[in-house]
Amino acid sequence: MNKTINNTALPNTKGFLLDLIIYITIMFLIREVYFQEIGFLINGLMWSCVTLLVATWRMKIRGVSWKDIGLVKPKSYKRTLAISIGILVVTMVSIVLFHLIKDHLPFSLGEDNYAENSATKFGALKGNWLLFFSIMPVVLIESMLEELLDRGFLINWFERLFSSTTFATVIAVLLQALIFGFRHTYDLSVRSITVGIIGLIMGIAYVKFGRNLWPLIIAHGILNTISMMDRV
Repeated sequence: MNKTINNTALPNTKGFLLDLIIYITIMFLIREVYFQEIGFLINGLMWSCVTLLVATWRMKIRGVSWKDIGLVKPKSYKRTLAISIGILVVTMVSIVLFHLIKDHLPFSLGEDNYAENSATKFGALKGNWLLFFSIMPVVLIESMLEELLDRGFLINWFERLFSSTTFATVIAVLLQALIFGFRHTYDLSVRSITVGIIGLIMGIAYVKFGRNLWPLIIAHGILNTISMMDRV
């Protein structure tokens, strides 16, 4: 079993609250910085890298490493791949089910302009496989960073904030999913809920399968690859 921070070695609740305030504040503020000349993908990578630096800084202060929260070599590659495929299937089925019921929800959702804006964000991908392969490394790095930050950092820090109990873990998984969905669109829309569902499933899988981040990273990378291929 991997070492986690989910123990009594780190009792500083106020410290973890301070960390979260700093982290979440910078996570949202950095998205106000946008360099038009480098495009959406590189700006997004810059945002994630800044957030990663902040998370690493706060982790170092608490004596925690990325290895402690799940960035370790899997014990079994076959099991890791099987878990990744399972996560991917559950995620895709959940998204399909949500899209089947979204028009029957008791509340209205904002317009989903993600598909319309994809050309602005990713370029003219339709039929352009050269562009696809040129931007995929950035997409995959971003997929990995999101798992490190949203699942690895946020879940563990929220758990410590609410004390290390099962209830705290449930709250932590829900809060990180809400933040994950909201920061992708800043509203209540089909897009934000879809991303929130992805975050929820990834969070549950993180806790359920030994808190190793690699199955989530692999599943997230495949999911984003499928999504990008759908635009070509």
